[in-house]
Amino acid sequence: MITNLKHSITLIFLFFITNLATAQNKILVFQSDFGLKDGAVSAMKGVAIGVSPDLKIFDLTHEIPAYNIWEAAYRLVQTVPYYPAGTVFVSVVDPGVGTTRKSVVLKTKTGQFIVTPDNGTLTLVAQSLGIEEVREINEVKNRRKDSEKSYTFHGRDVYAFTGARLASGAISYDQVGNELPKQVAEIPYQKATLENGKLKGSIAILDVQFGNIWTDIPADLVKQLNPQYGAVLHVQIFHKDKKVYEGDAPYSQTFGAVAEGKPLSYLNSLLQLSFALNQANFAAVHHIASGNEWSVEVTLRKGK
Repeated sequence: MITNLKHSITLIFLFFITNLATAQNKILVFQSDFGLKDGAVSAMKGVAIGVSPDLKIFDLTHEIPAYNIWEAAYRLVQTVPYYPAGTVFVSVVDPGVGTTRKSVVLKTKTGQFIVTPDNGTLTLVAQSLGIEEVREINEVKNRRKDSEKSYTFHGRDVYAFTGARLASGAISYDQVGNELPKQVAEIPYQKATLENGKLKGSIAILDVQFGNIWTDIPADLVKQLNPQYGAVLHVQIFHKDKKVYEGDAPYSQTFGAVAEGKPLSYLNSLLQLSFALNQANFAAVHHIASGNEWSVEVTLRKGK
């Protein structure tokens, strides 16, 4: 009986330590649409350091286009999986600041935490990594001191402050606020499918430095279509269901497989179907953008 009691106590202790550790690795990652031209980002970091100078602070990006919730959602799902459990992300792309949208902290099933307005920013992370729990930030307890009269900089006064307290272990996840249902506000978009030999998906993002078109169509769906290298994919691109581009792109392993300036299709670094012009800017040449209103349809040219 004593042995069983000791065993139970050991299990409880290990459970406690494991769960405590996932909220206390002291890593804090910031994302925003603020840019770096003024002091907004620095102010958020200052608040975080004021909570705990031991925090390890990183930037995801601060170059999200203004108010672009979709791109904020994509950059999170592109990045969050590469950080260890217990990492806290603060994402502030908040066109509804000061309105009734909820301020939340989502815990993924892989153990990362995301502090953000619940305005669609969590769409892709929730679908990809899963929702372990969602809590609404108690803005009475988890708000920078003497900031109650400020309604337009929740990134500094609420999100950076709460994120820093959570990452540093000053509060536990339970102390963030009340638990909410395991659901978040979602942005509608064309999910990746393969039906009757046609791949469909969204233009998730642009490879901004080079203008390549990155879709959300994963390698396993491409494999089911079964193109061999050199086979020609027929591509149609739509904006709000209006066709804006149609063309052919050889399925290639490298950009150099086609002549300079010519189109190709390939799997990008995230193993998703993408389109490019070799040493040219596909998006600029063909006036293509990204987001939930942009979609693609792809078929395999027969006999090519």
